[in-house]
Amino acid sequence: MNDRLPKREEVPAEMTWRLEDIYPDEVLWEKELEEAKELAAEVGKYEGRLGESARNLYEALKIYDDCSLKLDRVGGYSFMRHDQDAGNSRYQELQLKAQSASVRISEKLSFMEPEILAIPDEVIARFCEEEPGIRDYEVTIREIRRMKEHTLTKEMEQLLASAGEMAQTASNGFGMLSNADLKFPPVKDSSGNEIQLSNGRFVPLQMSPDRELRRESFEKFYTRYSEFANTWAALYDGQVKQQIFYARARKYPSTFVAAVDGNNVDPAVCDRLIDSIHDKISYMHRYVSLRKEMLGVDELHMYDVYVPMVADYDRKFSYEEAKELSLKALAPLGEEYLSIVRKAYAERWIDVYENEGKRSGAYSSGVYGVHPYMLLNYTDTLDDVFTLVHEMGHSMHTWYSEHAQSHLNSGYKIFVAEVASTTNEILLLEYMLARAKDPKEKAYLINYYLECFKGTVYRQTMFEEFERRTNAMAEAGSPLTADALCGLYLELNKQYFGEDLLLQFLRIPVRHQFLGGSRDRAPHPGAGRGSCEAVSGVLKERLHAGPCQPS
Repeated sequence: MNDRLPKREEVPAEMTWRLEDIYPDEVLWEKELEEAKELAAEVGKYEGRLGESARNLYEALKIYDDCSLKLDRVGGYSFMRHDQDAGNSRYQELQLKAQSASVRISEKLSFMEPEILAIPDEVIARFCEEEPGIRDYEVTIREIRRMKEHTLTKEMEQLLASAGEMAQTASNGFGMLSNADLKFPPVKDSSGNEIQLSNGRFVPLQMSPDRELRRESFEKFYTRYSEFANTWAALYDGQVKQQIFYARARKYPSTFVAAVDGNNVDPAVCDRLIDSIHDKISYMHRYVSLRKEMLGVDELHMYDVYVPMVADYDRKFSYEEAKELSLKALAPLGEEYLSIVRKAYAERWIDVYENEGKRSGAYSSGVYGVHPYMLLNYTDTLDDVFTLVHEMGHSMHTWYSEHAQSHLNSGYKIFVAEVASTTNEILLLEYMLARAKDPKEKAYLINYYLECFKGTVYRQTMFEEFERRTNAMAEAGSPLTADALCGLYLELNKQYFGEDLLLQFLRIPVRHQFLGGSRDRAPHPGAGRGSCEAVSGVLKERLHAGPCQPS
């Protein structure tokens, strides 16, 4: 691990994603942005006329589809440019221009949902007979009609759409502070070597067998975050308030019901998940107790929860080794699957290493008509290998969906988004376990398997419970101050980790509302990320957002 983070221009080109596959230059980006605006104006000519004929409805939907496709590419490119270096002012400009254009377009298209809802079912059926091309948009039409109770008048839809740019303020502010402006002090390992602390390096440092290094990096990391505790809380409060605004505007009883209804999920499913985890929380407590025993510590602290429990065994994997391992582990999925994975590696679909200003965590993002992209912050750990196959699972899900479905039908719901990625992780784990050479290696992998359960099942449920409770607090009028948020977070950690983990009141930043994501790593924006983040209240947000919304 180098003592400092490289600047973006210092990262070897072969280890960066090739966004030129979307646009060879920014002139074409600007051109397609203008074309999207022009197409939106063309759709606007059908306002008040969608129910007049099958031809009108089809033509409006077709032009909207073309507009949406261009907007997805424009948004995806600008957001990924920004994510690779949030401190770059030109990339900030691109992102904000894409957001602004998306909101302006959503205003122009806000008439579509109310007008489609006004068309009687029997007329829609007749239109499909008269103009077979409408069947390409049956999923879109069906979803619009499913959301009838929560769709407003044309004027109100336009008003909600116009608020979309403002609604991104908290999320944008969080991203700039976390990825661009926040700087961390260095830490020293047991040999006295100085290491620059960063978002991307935090978890690898927490996995170090050097307990003093873990403690120092943990305390310095969160001390730095706590210096902005009130700012994080204000940003979180702003994020929750915009969710409350949209939920109430759309006549939902709560932000929770609004969120799950957008994915056509019964709230009882989430209730049952939390109840089931609470019923089985003793297994998590037993695991924490085992961790304390195997680490041989008198007190188990938060900086002890990532380090492997198996002493004297640690293995590093170069990125090249990780790629080879992934191809072997994913072989059961077939040669066609592997050929696309090889293509992803060879054609630079992946941004591999951390650099100054790069977004933390990992994600996969689809760009319809091009190919998926993956953002990593690879540091040679076993967790990074699993992150690679995890995000590859998302990317392959996106690739197959986009090659089998039309643009508007290709975006999949967040409710199913983690299936392909988690399947890949299990395939990798089973492959490695079957080839483990000695008991320590096998124990090391079993330890990682248990960590997967902790992160994927228990921690994600805890994050859901935290978000539900904080949103309910805000809906009841309780202020979301730093102390209130951290107090609740402390309470939930005690409940989930049990008595063997020593916890104290820390002003730990609240990040999941902005990051969402799988396991303990941060975001999976998923397919269609980009323009959908900037749009609220119209077709793009409601029907084609896919898994780009935070989980």
